[in-house]
Amino acid sequence: MVLRMILSASLSVALLVAAEAARAGGPAPVRNESRTTAAADDYRIGAEDVLEIHVWNNAALSRSVPVRPDGKISLPLVRDVQAAGLTAVGLGNVLAKKLADYMPAPEVSVIVREVHSFKVPVLGEVKKPGRYELRSGATVLDAIAMAEGLNDFASRGGIVVLRQDGTSVKRIPFSYKKMVSGNSEQDNFYLRRGDIVLVP
Repeated sequence: MVLRMILSASLSVALLVAAEAARAGGPAPVRNESRTTAAADDYRIGAEDVLEIHVWNNAALSRSVPVRPDGKISLPLVRDVQAAGLTAVGLGNVLAKKLADYMPAPEVSVIVREVHSFKVPVLGEVKKPGRYELRSGATVLDAIAMAEGLNDFASRGGIVVLRQDGTSVKRIPFSYKKMVSGNSEQDNFYLRRGDIVLVP
């Protein structure tokens, strides 16, 4: 099901870009694979994600657990552990260190089984404004595709991504017009948890 959603979003992006390029009278741009094939950072666990914890040779401690709204998970022996903000590898190391008080040389692996914490609002002149649950590695065009594209009144050169930067909010400009025309100055950059896509 997750794979079907990802393929559907990717197809929607391709169709939107091709349609806009045809509308502008030019060819569809070639995507810069060096910029868009991999996210810059490892995925950070967030609230509402579902994790699968494997403790080697210990079925009693191995289980699937949800990340609570406060960012913690609960496991036997170690009780409450902060998970939000850590990578799967980082959380596995934390759990192994805590379990070392109860067993010799524990080996712990963590898999992010379901992603529910990566939500991005897409607001303004899109066909279906809303708050969308994305997957790690989603770009600005992916978010616009999930909102079913821009409407006729959208400012294609004036889109802004609002991003929390410490105590302030950074405004990152995004030109849909440049992107679909193949202008190399515009990067189809990756969104982060908490970003807001605003289409004036």
